[in-house]
Amino acid sequence: MSRMEAQQTRQGWALVTGASSGIGEAFARELRRRGEKLILVARREQRLRALAAALGGETVARALSCDLSEPGAASRLADRVANERLEVDLLVNNAGRGCSGSLERTPPEVLDALVALNVTATMDMCRAFLPAMVRRGRGSLINVVSMSAFQPVPFLGAYAASKAFLLSLTEALATELAGTGVRIQALCPGLVPTEFQASAGTDRVPFNRSPKQTAAFVACASLDALGSGKVVVIPGSRDRLAVFAQRFLPRRLVREVAARLFRPPAAGDD
Repeated sequence: MSRMEAQQTRQGWALVTGASSGIGEAFARELRRRGEKLILVARREQRLRALAAALGGETVARALSCDLSEPGAASRLADRVANERLEVDLLVNNAGRGCSGSLERTPPEVLDALVALNVTATMDMCRAFLPAMVRRGRGSLINVVSMSAFQPVPFLGAYAASKAFLLSLTEALATELAGTGVRIQALCPGLVPTEFQASAGTDRVPFNRSPKQTAAFVACASLDALGSGKVVVIPGSRDRLAVFAQRFLPRRLVREVAARLFRPPAAGDD
């Protein structure tokens, strides 16, 4: 199915989480450019409302402030959407957080918050919005995963593990929902400079010298591939080659390379 055909079958709204910055904002801007109506979800209400206004206001872009890491948040969000009679045809689960450093030195509340948002909230969003898509016989789900899902990443272990969970879940959903008319995609970008790096503490690790992609490029690549039937989408030929090459390398070597790329600098290092 072509991109145009994929767009023509969508009749409702596109809901994007983590929409106030980074890849989520890029998805919002690209979807609106393609004529989609948007439900923008994030914690930062002021930034969210400013983006919604810039994209055309309430008739085409609704801002719903929500902290999805709170218990029951996805269900409450689904109720708000239903009460406003908004039909979600595309769900982009982009909200997530990371943390850098060794596991034993990471505060438990930081790890709990990571799992609550990256794993539990994403799974809850799928459960909240997929049933209606299945009943209608149409819809699309994009889970924003990461290249880190394909291997263990020392010093980014909890984040990589959460993304491995999400990749596995998304691929399983693709088979479970085959034939229902609902399209499923696991989007696995590489390095995309956003506010995430500073927030996660990875802004000074060697990985930041890797080839970069823009958030706009990633969003376009994802949406262009949505009608193709491809479940796992890795934007950029370099990253696709890297994932392919890992299959032929000893697992220990893969771990050691990842450790070098993500080891935090020692105090006083540049």
